[in-house]
Amino acid sequence: MLKPFLWGVGLALLSITVRAQSVGSELANMREDVRLLNQKVGSLSLKIEELERQNESLAKQVAASSAQLPTSATVQQLNAAVADLNQAIKAGDAATAASAAAQIKKLGDATNIALDSLAKGQAARAPVQTTFSESFPSEGISYTVQKGDTLSTISRNTGAKLSDIINANKIADPTKVRVGDILFIPGGK
Repeated sequence: MLKPFLWGVGLALLSITVRAQSVGSELANMREDVRLLNQKVGSLSLKIEELERQNESLAKQVAASSAQLPTSATVQQLNAAVADLNQAIKAGDAATAASAAAQIKKLGDATNIALDSLAKGQAARAPVQTTFSESFPSEGISYTVQKGDTLSTISRNTGAKLSDIINANKIADPTKVRVGDILFIPGGK
C-alpha cells in the first residue's frame, strides 16, 4: 500500500522537476533577452555620446567662423535617441514581465495538478484502525525495529501474530513504524 503511494509521489515530484527545468531554460532565455536589451542601451548611450561630440564640434566651428548654426537639428537628434532608448527599455520590460507571468502560471498549473494527484492518492488510503483488542498473550519480548523491518517481517521472524503485535502496541497505521521504535511482541521468541 505504501509503495504505490510512494510511486505516485515520485512521479509527481519527477513531473514537477521536469517542469521546473523547463522554467529554468525559459528564465535563461529571458536573461539573454535582458542581456541583449542592455547591449542596445549601451549602443544608444554611445550614439548619444557621439551626437554630443558632434554638437561640440559644430559649436566650435560656429565659434570659429562666427556663423550661426541652428542647434535644433542636434537637439532633435538627441531627443530621437532618448525616445528610442526609452521605447527599447519599455518594450523589454513588458516582454520580460509577460513571459515571466506566463511561466509562473504554467508552473502554478503544474503544481496544482501534482497536488491534486497527491490528494487523490491520500483519499484512496484505507481507514486507520482506532479500536484495539486486548486479547493477545501477556507474555512476550521487546523488539527494537531495525532498518528494513515491517510489521509482517517482525511477525514472521518472531513467530507472533501480526494482529497481536498491532493490538499490543496500539499501532493505528502500520506504515508509521520507524527504525528505533521498541515494540512488545506478544508470544514472540
